[in-house]
Amino acid sequence: MPKNTNRHFLDFENEVKKVYDELIRLRLLGQKEPGKSSPQQRLQLEERLHEQRIAFTATLTPWQTVQVSRHPQRPYTLQLINRMMTNFVELHGDRRQADDKAIVGGFAQLLGQTVMVIGHQKGFDTHSRQYRNFGMPNAPGYRKAIRLMKLAEKFNKPIITLIDTPGAHPGLDSQILGSGEAIARNIFEMIRLKVPVIAAIIGEGGSGGALGIGVADRLLMLQHTWYSVASPESCSAILWHSWEHREEAAKQLQLTAPDMLRYKLIDEIVPEPDGGAHWDWPQTAATLQRQLAIHLRELSTFEAEMRIHKRIEKFSAIGFWEE
Repeated sequence: MPKNTNRHFLDFENEVKKVYDELIRLRLLGQKEPGKSSPQQRLQLEERLHEQRIAFTATLTPWQTVQVSRHPQRPYTLQLINRMMTNFVELHGDRRQADDKAIVGGFAQLLGQTVMVIGHQKGFDTHSRQYRNFGMPNAPGYRKAIRLMKLAEKFNKPIITLIDTPGAHPGLDSQILGSGEAIARNIFEMIRLKVPVIAAIIGEGGSGGALGIGVADRLLMLQHTWYSVASPESCSAILWHSWEHREEAAKQLQLTAPDMLRYKLIDEIVPEPDGGAHWDWPQTAATLQRQLAIHLRELSTFEAEMRIHKRIEKFSAIGFWEE
């Protein structure tokens, strides 16, 4: 478990918090007065904490899953890149308007293989959240992303995208810059990329903001993440004209990873550490690294035209209806 004692707990993590606080109290007591805190007591509490973490994630509602995906101590794109990959070189700018800090990307090595990695980036405090625009890109962010994808295609390097956004920035300035066109252009261009493309939802997968870098041969989701046409709050505001129905909206949207797998919108659910990814960044990164490498090896066996054909078939088959 993490050594940092300044942990953030969600409102429904009460039982986990009680055991954790008691464990920290015993650890501090053992440092000050070694005779008053035995290793056996701490071991028992660590086992109880592990059990509580398992129990906590076993009964999550859809709305609670959304909250876990937004946990402020959850690893974001750069944190996972630094643990999954080596020799990351960040590239900047869309060569037209700006360098959108809500999307990061560049060349890196995944287990020795050079890839282009691109993802949404959020912040951990007020300053960095504003700097990253809360992970909500404007048009230049999506144009930067497709520029880097085309660069990867030029040098025949696979592309990995890490999705974690509540959606593209909805402001008027974003629309003036052409965010709708930029997302549509990305979808059009990504479906035709000649190199392997793997996308992974590592937190929030909101609307076109996610789809703008999410058209891939394989789409993975971390266990406690969500993927939907709209966030529960937005859905509640549209249907009920209030955010008060966000829990019901989360349920009706069927936005969890098991829902997405059942509807064949994703290809795999990647397990998270007990209690969620925020409890163990290295384990989260190691598990995702392994699954990305497996899919990359499989996709590399296909010719480019076959990959494009399968990608088009994959997205054409999404959805069902009755007449």
